[in-house]
Amino acid sequence: MRFLRRLLGTPPSQEPRDFGAFLHRQGAFVAQKTVLDYCRVKIGRNERDFFGNPDFMAALNHCRWQVFLTAQSDVVALAEAWLRPFCPGREALLLEQLVVLHADFMTEEAPPPEEQEAFSASLAALPGHLAGLQLAAPHDARTLPLLAEAPLFATLPIHPDQRKGEAPSIRGALRFHMVSTQQEMERGFDPAGLSARLAAGMNAAT
Repeated sequence: MRFLRRLLGTPPSQEPRDFGAFLHRQGAFVAQKTVLDYCRVKIGRNERDFFGNPDFMAALNHCRWQVFLTAQSDVVALAEAWLRPFCPGREALLLEQLVVLHADFMTEEAPPPEEQEAFSASLAALPGHLAGLQLAAPHDARTLPLLAEAPLFATLPIHPDQRKGEAPSIRGALRFHMVSTQQEMERGFDPAGLSARLAAGMNAAT
């Protein structure tokens, strides 16, 4: 892949702002894809009826927001683990810059009023979550503990009686999208250059 990038003249990015946009986009993708794909499979031919039902849509939107907020944190945690080996001794600075970068993109658009509390809580909890993960060796996308898993199961707008025995496939879909995110991250960014810029305390807007 590196040879192809050189050949095509598209080297992987070292730009923190590009990385922040990528992480934000992927967090949204993981949440949307996991929730909507599952619901569409369960609803089947009744999609028009369900998606036209205000109660179902309210529950679906709540689920999407809850999973979106935690998937965003999971994607940042994945990024931290990927970059950490490239900045030994500067892990705290890396953590700080990733948190700032994350907050910059998350606060560009206000959440619905009913999701504001969860939104604020997710931003407040991220530094501690990353610090806890830094106490152990970095995880990759296959083994990273996923915060999004609990709200996904708690808020899916499909009754638990209708998804018996399906937990492994739901969990597997979420994990698959995280693995895809890591693959895209590895293809699009230079971890050595990017981690150096982040851990040096560069402003995310530069």
